[in-house]
Amino acid sequence: MKELINRYVWIVDVLNRYGRLTREDINDLWRKSPLSNGDPMPARTFYHYRRAIEENFQLEIACDASGHYYIDETESNANPMVTNWLLESYSVNNAIKGSSIPHDRVSVEDVPSAREFLPLVLAAIGDRHKLSFTYAGFSKSRPEKDIRFLPCFVKRYKQRWYMIGIREQSGDVRTYALDRVSQMSVVNEEFEMPQLKPETFFENLIGITASKADVRTVKIMTTPIQAKYFRALPFHHTQQEALHDRYSIFTYRLKLNYELVHEILSYGDALKVLAPRELQLMVQTQLENTLKMYENPDLIPRQ
Repeated sequence: MKELINRYVWIVDVLNRYGRLTREDINDLWRKSPLSNGDPMPARTFYHYRRAIEENFQLEIACDASGHYYIDETESNANPMVTNWLLESYSVNNAIKGSSIPHDRVSVEDVPSAREFLPLVLAAIGDRHKLSFTYAGFSKSRPEKDIRFLPCFVKRYKQRWYMIGIREQSGDVRTYALDRVSQMSVVNEEFEMPQLKPETFFENLIGITASKADVRTVKIMTTPIQAKYFRALPFHHTQQEALHDRYSIFTYRLKLNYELVHEILSYGDALKVLAPRELQLMVQTQLENTLKMYENPDLIPRQ
């Protein structure tokens, strides 16, 4: 199965990189790929791969009147961010395999939470089956056992995988980090998938913590250098920039939460919160508490 997935992703990657290709073009590239033994890809095999790509990735590979194959984005239902992540992972993996570079010359972030439970969670979401597990939250003195959960989607954030869904016992939306989970099992009970989707859940959020707060207009002033980073990799998808001679002002539509404050603090003096006043005070309080800790050696970090 892993070999088949690699072949599907290879086809998507090639069409993304080269655009419209004939069967002859695809075969020329296929013969040179590490997945091929130098033989062409039979037409029947290519047809089956196209159907499998549509079924697994919701990507439609169409053929125009001149016999050129391409990814028809108008007929595709795939999430572009997920597709790009998949292709990036594949490309990096193949680049490392195809090079002579020693593996100790490549450094990547470890994401341990994906190894044990992520496949189980993804399968449960796909089958709409409930989960049962034990959870050892950092704020709890003892692990919670027998949590019944309706998983809706997953998100990777800062080297951790999280599952978001409905806790059956309380009926409210919860976020659980997979690296704090143990004794997980799939419950042989189907559930009706609620109207809870990543694009709406995270629409006005930084991080993974749900918030019932109102959406606020957030204004941040940055240095010209930091502004370049925000243009290349936006702080949030609602980002708008007003460019000035010595600084830029970025505007966002966000809910105020813990992750937003700490994300702002991570940039140090490269940015300043202009609005709302509530967010200014949240950031200022964190900075004052940090400064007090260094001014008084007897103080210890807050819980």
